[in-house]
Amino acid sequence: MVKIAPYGTWTSPIAAADAAAAGGGLHWVDLHAGSAWWAEGRPAQAGRVALVREGRDLLPPPWNVRNRVHEYGGRPWVVLDTPDGTRVAFTNWDDQRIYLFDPDADPVAPAPITDAPQRHHGVRYADLTAGPGGTEVWCVRETVTGDARTDIRRDLVAVPLDGSAPRVLAATHHFMTGPRLSPDGTRFAWIGWDHPNMPWDGTELCVAEVGSTGHRVVAGGPEEAVCQVEWDGPDLLALTDPDGWWNLFRITPDGTRTNLAPCAEELGGPMWRLGNRWFATLGGGRHLVLRSGALAVLDERSGTVTDVDNDLPVWGAHLAAHDGVVVSSAAGPREEAAVVRLDLSTGELTRLTQPPAALPDADYLPVPAERVFTGPDGQDVPAYVYPPTNPDHAGPDDERPPYVVHVHGGPTGRSAPVLDIDIAYFTSRGIGVVAVNYGGSTGYGRAFRERLRGQWGVVDVNDCAAVAQALADEGTADGARLGIRGGSAGGWTSAASMTTVKTYRCGMVAFPILDLRGWTGDGGETHDFESRYVEGLVGPWPQAADLYAERSPSHRVDRLAGPVLLLQGLEDEICPPDQADRFVAALDGTGIPHAYLTFEGEQHGFRKAESIVAALEAELSFYGQVFGFTPPDVPVLPLRR
Repeated sequence: MVKIAPYGTWTSPIAAADAAAAGGGLHWVDLHAGSAWWAEGRPAQAGRVALVREGRDLLPPPWNVRNRVHEYGGRPWVVLDTPDGTRVAFTNWDDQRIYLFDPDADPVAPAPITDAPQRHHGVRYADLTAGPGGTEVWCVRETVTGDARTDIRRDLVAVPLDGSAPRVLAATHHFMTGPRLSPDGTRFAWIGWDHPNMPWDGTELCVAEVGSTGHRVVAGGPEEAVCQVEWDGPDLLALTDPDGWWNLFRITPDGTRTNLAPCAEELGGPMWRLGNRWFATLGGGRHLVLRSGALAVLDERSGTVTDVDNDLPVWGAHLAAHDGVVVSSAAGPREEAAVVRLDLSTGELTRLTQPPAALPDADYLPVPAERVFTGPDGQDVPAYVYPPTNPDHAGPDDERPPYVVHVHGGPTGRSAPVLDIDIAYFTSRGIGVVAVNYGGSTGYGRAFRERLRGQWGVVDVNDCAAVAQALADEGTADGARLGIRGGSAGGWTSAASMTTVKTYRCGMVAFPILDLRGWTGDGGETHDFESRYVEGLVGPWPQAADLYAERSPSHRVDRLAGPVLLLQGLEDEICPPDQADRFVAALDGTGIPHAYLTFEGEQHGFRKAESIVAALEAELSFYGQVFGFTPPDVPVLPLRR
């Protein structure tokens, strides 16, 4: 029998621990000798990342296959065919060194092949690939050169497997992807860019002869962003966007460049991490691509992009293919991301990872409705609406549910219509969630992405508020019980919204940017990769200093529309705790209810099970206190004033 109960008070089989168990993530899927390999987060093991082959862990705790390059990390492992047999090279989080081991040995015995840095995490490596002859690892090396967060040097290096000194292959730009060696071993290619550009603004595709000191640029530029390059015989295949959409191009040795299937659709994505693969070559002029996340085949002969029929609509940028078989991660509205193997000739799809045993019946999982709202400037604003979903409960006829706007990070990111147990944790208790792809999000072309240029804290705030207000106006949501939540850049939009518009009663702000001044090149409060990002998002520094102050939530604490909950990892180098500390210090004594939870051992985003549980339960209690309901079975979050 369905029980009528106020929204927010519904009992749910989805506990915060279930979200923690599902929150590790699957990364860097690949194929070698017919076997699928991947990296997998383990929240129950202090958040470490394990290396897995066909479902079997290869490295026991405390090995942690992860690195700090750009602070977001890059591809941390590669399988090598060496003269001594199969070997695996990987980066270990604890010391950031590269280690080598035999995956078939019992027990495995990783040995370092790079020196211990003189300072903690002082030398890091990422985007590992095989060098010629299986005797070297080629990769990006990042070296800390001083005490400032921006004191970083990068180069492309060849690391011998025998542990001898690495040699520099190239150092053309401040930022570079790992080198890709041509099949004949004579040339290599990479992507580079410099401040103040981000890799989705403008990059250059470079090619050099092995052993030479020069290079030439064959694609890209200040307003063209190459995001992936691979070799196809003597030619290069590159995802780039000279026409405003990431399409797949073939570049011949004489420099001829051909768009293989011109379309006003995104086949690539933003390079937040080094080593993503949005396309993989099948042979015969056919290539697997991701059409805004959906798996498709691009055929050069017909110039077409055709969806691959399968029941998982969103695939991860880890595509690897061999002999008509593709492996990657994939997810759906009621299915969390899994590592899957798809035989393109038969259509047979095999899931290589299984969902957590505690995952509830599908009836408790919300199916997002894809909708398009109208922003204040008349621009379309895509969003996914996750309604309250619980077969055991319904709300009273005279009550509308509270809704929370979920703001993705980036801001050059996007939300996708897939199962998120964090969201289901709230919807199964009667709290609706809407995930907004505001102006600046990826997946809709460069023009939509650049709506945010100079307008961060304006377009994102207004688009989210327009969606929330539309849901209230149509009666889907209770207009008096709207909230906003987000982490990183989503935390910025959440805080900026709470200090700019009156749409929301409360906001959850996680590991946020709160003071734009600290994110300038000389502000010293963020890492090198994003230290000039705000110049494109807000304006040049110091010319736009007044605008930086005007938009920063830290300068507008007195204008808060309601209570806020702040969550912060204490080892975060992307959004360090300094800004959250100052924001909360300014809040104390104002009479505005607020809470501030910090987490030892956490960086940007929470990886430990206990942190994920504490954060979710605190957020639910927070909404209950603000929206006027008592959620069952969670501790009451103490609020400061």
